[in-house]
Amino acid sequence: MENKQAPSNFIRNIILNDLESGKHKTIVTRFPPEPNGYLHIGHAKSIVLNFDLADEFGGKTHLRFDDTNPLKEDTEYVESIKEDVRWLGYEWDGLYFASDYFEEMYQRAVLLIKKGKAYVCDLSPEEIRATRGTLTEPGKESPYRNRSVEENLDLFERMRKGEFKDGEKTLRAKIDMASPNLNMRDPVLYRILHATHHNTGDKWCIYPMYDFAHPLEDAIEGVTHSICTLEFEDHRPLYDWVIRECEMECQPQQIEFARLNMTNTVMSKRKLKLLVDNGIVDGWDDPRMPTIAGLRRRGYTPEAIREFCRAIGVAKSNSTVDYQMLEHFIREDLKLKAPRTMAILRPLKVVITNYPEGQVEWLDAENNPENPEMGTRKIPFSREIYIEQDDFMEVPPPKYHRLYPGNEVRLKHAYIIKCEEVIKDEAGNVVELRCTYDPTTKSGQDTSGKKVKGTIHWVEANHALPAEFRLYEPLILEDDQEEEENKSFLERINPNSLEVLQGFVEAQLKGVAPQTKFQFFRHGYFNVDPKYTTAEKPVFNRIVSLKSSFKL
Repeated sequence: MENKQAPSNFIRNIILNDLESGKHKTIVTRFPPEPNGYLHIGHAKSIVLNFDLADEFGGKTHLRFDDTNPLKEDTEYVESIKEDVRWLGYEWDGLYFASDYFEEMYQRAVLLIKKGKAYVCDLSPEEIRATRGTLTEPGKESPYRNRSVEENLDLFERMRKGEFKDGEKTLRAKIDMASPNLNMRDPVLYRILHATHHNTGDKWCIYPMYDFAHPLEDAIEGVTHSICTLEFEDHRPLYDWVIRECEMECQPQQIEFARLNMTNTVMSKRKLKLLVDNGIVDGWDDPRMPTIAGLRRRGYTPEAIREFCRAIGVAKSNSTVDYQMLEHFIREDLKLKAPRTMAILRPLKVVITNYPEGQVEWLDAENNPENPEMGTRKIPFSREIYIEQDDFMEVPPPKYHRLYPGNEVRLKHAYIIKCEEVIKDEAGNVVELRCTYDPTTKSGQDTSGKKVKGTIHWVEANHALPAEFRLYEPLILEDDQEEEENKSFLERINPNSLEVLQGFVEAQLKGVAPQTKFQFFRHGYFNVDPKYTTAEKPVFNRIVSLKSSFKL
């Protein structure tokens, strides 16, 4: 992939200074997802940042799975994450698992016990929370805080052997229960979980907490810059404490940046999993989901996502990005790549009464007027065609330039037609139009001198390929920020986020490959759905409409 230098930012400046000062000869970054769900667009920002920085400075980026919680993790998520990172265009320099280091982590915990820096605590999770204190009040020391080193070593070994039940004991760091930083008030380092791990099976029944495991993983791997989001800023003193007190040779630097927040969506794997588990969406790869798998299925390209992530930049304060900004980048990426074609989403039949019965004419149509190198195609034209229902109105409003009784419009790539008669069913619904055409108005060969104000698209009826179209609106309705605190995000699900239509596309799209992208005249950019498309009937996901009011 391209090695594109991102605009300067405070993290890049830190790395530049570290290299220029000789603090590091080379840099090592890492992308460390927990395999408890699928990656989303927020993770894409972190992926692009970590890999781009390493690429720019000739360093390395590790892909490491923070698999310290067997209750939530699964091999399915591991494989999906690897697929997403590769799809985005990156290849890691090393593939690692936190579980690869469980033995070393255990030994480092033993070292802390021997140094009097950790102890086995019998308080329940609820009791630990109750004695932690508040921002204005210090916490209370555990009655087990002053156990002897020998007793702690014995209990910790017995925890490992499985002699205690879940939650019966924990290993806690001995730091400062009066610290103004609540994370330093004797945090839990290990908990008991009798659960099968996706990587280590039943070898372990004690598992390290994230705040203990993560700094050790970074140090073991020789990571130089541990880039994470702002919610970990208050955890940095504990990160540094673990590396220092565990006497790690490598001392990575934790740097925090603002996570990606976007309008009309949620950036929480827990909430996204709720959508999947409750059947609100069609799996993790539902095109309405902000997951990378969902964006891929919808039709987003890795190029568009990378450029979006670079454009939003790296900041120290949280903000919310308008979803339309992401849409801008997919439009920009596809406008020269996607061939134009015509599709009818809500068909209305038109019979051209003065066109010869049985005759089929093949007309020339350009594939992409913005990219002439994409060439032209032949499209059929005959007596019967389909147009869009909303391209006809029986009683039009002022300045309506499409089809209505007595009016003329141009059929794109074809002729000018005039509406002569409207056919309705018993309920009064318009089901067919009878029109005439002017044979002297053929596109590119018009000798009529006529000027019409409207051009509409169409598909020839006898060759038309039946197709399904899926139109998407935001999955989450925006809400007032003050009200949002007391309102579940499930209450803000948009009931109209998916509309499924049955219509027609041009015949040459028969057998089109999944993930092929098109611009349908006036409707927007569409992607061939890889999940439901069949040899007989393609299914198209609308990636994005053609127009937006968004400006960079």
